[in-house]
Amino acid sequence: MQSSSSSSESGTMKVSPFDLMSAIIRGGKVDPSNVSSSGSGVEVASIVLDNKEFVMILTTSIAVLIGCVVVFILRRSSSSKPKKLEPLKPLVVKEPEVEVDDGKQKVTIFFGTQTGTAEGFAKALADEARARYDKAIFKVVDIDDYADEEDEYEEKLKKENIVFFFLATYGDGEPTDNAARFYKWFTEQKEGGEWLQKLKYGVFGLGNRQYEHFNKIAKVVDEILATQGAKRLVPVGLGDDDQCIEDDFSAWRELVWPELDNLLRDDDDPTTVSTPYTAAISEYRVVFYDNADASMGEKSWGNANGHAVYDAQHPCRSNVAVRKELHTPSSDRSCTHLEFDIAGTGLTYETGDHVGVYCENLSETVEEALSLLGLSPDTYFSLHADKEDGTPVGKSTLPPTFPPCSLRTALTKYADLSSSPKKSALLALAAHASDPTEADRLRHLASPAGKDEYAQWIVASQRSLLEVMSEFPSAKPPLGVFFAAIVPRLQPRYYSISSSPRVAPSRIHVTCALVYEKTPTGRVHKGLCSTWMKNSLPMEKSNDCSWAPIFVRQSNFKLPADAKVPIIMIGPGTGLAPFRGFLQERFALKEAGAELGPSLLFFGCRNRKMDYIYEDELNNFVQSGALSQLIVAFSREGPTKEYVQHKMMEKSSDIWNMLSEGAYLYVCGDAKGMARDVHRTLHTIVQEQGSLDSSKAESMVKNLQMTGRYLRDVW
Repeated sequence: MQSSSSSSESGTMKVSPFDLMSAIIRGGKVDPSNVSSSGSGVEVASIVLDNKEFVMILTTSIAVLIGCVVVFILRRSSSSKPKKLEPLKPLVVKEPEVEVDDGKQKVTIFFGTQTGTAEGFAKALADEARARYDKAIFKVVDIDDYADEEDEYEEKLKKENIVFFFLATYGDGEPTDNAARFYKWFTEQKEGGEWLQKLKYGVFGLGNRQYEHFNKIAKVVDEILATQGAKRLVPVGLGDDDQCIEDDFSAWRELVWPELDNLLRDDDDPTTVSTPYTAAISEYRVVFYDNADASMGEKSWGNANGHAVYDAQHPCRSNVAVRKELHTPSSDRSCTHLEFDIAGTGLTYETGDHVGVYCENLSETVEEALSLLGLSPDTYFSLHADKEDGTPVGKSTLPPTFPPCSLRTALTKYADLSSSPKKSALLALAAHASDPTEADRLRHLASPAGKDEYAQWIVASQRSLLEVMSEFPSAKPPLGVFFAAIVPRLQPRYYSISSSPRVAPSRIHVTCALVYEKTPTGRVHKGLCSTWMKNSLPMEKSNDCSWAPIFVRQSNFKLPADAKVPIIMIGPGTGLAPFRGFLQERFALKEAGAELGPSLLFFGCRNRKMDYIYEDELNNFVQSGALSQLIVAFSREGPTKEYVQHKMMEKSSDIWNMLSEGAYLYVCGDAKGMARDVHRTLHTIVQEQGSLDSSKAESMVKNLQMTGRYLRDVW
């Protein structure tokens, strides 16, 4: 029999919070051994009544906890739902540049480059300058990275003291992609007066004298800098890639040093007598891998590259959908129509744009390179621009590295093996030639004394790097030197897109003539990309089709915004490419009910039975009204050669009348021959039909160019 005290305890049993929670979790039973009562099987209900305050707190806490979990799950599930792909906008927290007044003069060297040559010259100037002037700071800057906003250009330039510009001109007198934004701002900026009076500068241009607008970008920037009050240190350098642009750079650089001596050296500077500077040969640090390690695999391409924006650094994998020969079997030449499939990639284009295509070296070229290097094709390696401790490897002139891969892959995808070697490459080969006679000969070709011999034996003879290496078999450079100082990176090939997204939104069409010609040495030069296109396997013939990394480069070669404005198109051969896109666009506009202005197309080829490309399509454009008149010149059919400029003269009255009504005139094709002849013919038509003297006619043609009504897409 229990005592009375025990009975009273059972009526007012107290449970610890932990016991109560445990009971609830276990479904209503409290462990009697943990309770201050000798009874067993106590129901939770009785406990709850005696612990009301705690239960209220407990239930509220649980409710809040459950609510938090529910909200968390909802947010996670909503964030995992697929969203429309938008261009990534990386958050860049830009630290404000702190100007440290350390008493040192600062020199900024800008570059605007398309293939890397301008960047190489800028870095070479900086490297030698650092060796000459240890009391100054030299900074090499990609001009596109100099400022995020246009007002920053002005603000930053006003703070500069000494600057140098290395600016390439390409196409029809256009700036390079990375200099386009700066050039547009600089040529249009509203700052009046001489706002750059504190600035001292030098400009070196990179161009080709065969083109009409030789070094236009460098000349324009040089002139504007002078008119804005800046002091020109040296005359603008006019590098000519048609000859030896390295010699042009070296000659211009020698003019720079006396000027910098005056600006950067003190009277008591002990280094006033400068010692001859010898540029060190660039070399990567190379890491080799065992075959087992190489199983990490080569870079594989997906349909997307992981970037929201496609460009030269981040191309898009695209399959070849269609390939067909445009010439007839009776032609001794070849022209390929190719269609890249861009469905589902996110890559888009506009009529008149260009497509950049990365192609691979031919297998026979790669085999020759492997033989000359004397290394196994399966050598698996990676290149590094820093030492193992993270410090940079020597000079700043190293080109970008590429992903780890086999030597065969590196030579196939990344090495420009067909172009002529630069003088700096000859010096690098000489440094690794075991035969002293060969080394001396290579150094002579690269020296000022060997300038004429280099111009004749290498440039005029169009000797490729591999041809030169085969003449000097004892030169066996290590891979770190070969890829850093000898072989340039393989560059994309650009083509005018020959379709319109209104007609072919998921395809990019290319019209490409095969390059197959003998060089003065007797070597047959096969165009890298044109050969690949001709031999490519399309999807319509195989699931295992050919593909290439591609990207789109925007162009200003566009139809007038108003479809009623008259247009005149001149494009012989593959110069027809963008006009095929124009006519597809006009056809689609007409089908949609738009009113079209009059249009003329001057096309030229050798023989209508051999190379009259897209003949049926062109006739259909005329029949549909997308094209008002088609005028074709056949250069090999009659007793005399007839070209598009001759047909233009026959239609001079029509051309003049259309220009007088506000017509746009477009020219596409060869810059060195056809485009020059067409320009002269246009000048003659304007002079004769407008009854103008030569200077007024030239002024009118120039005005057409300045107002964007005379556009050229030339190469």
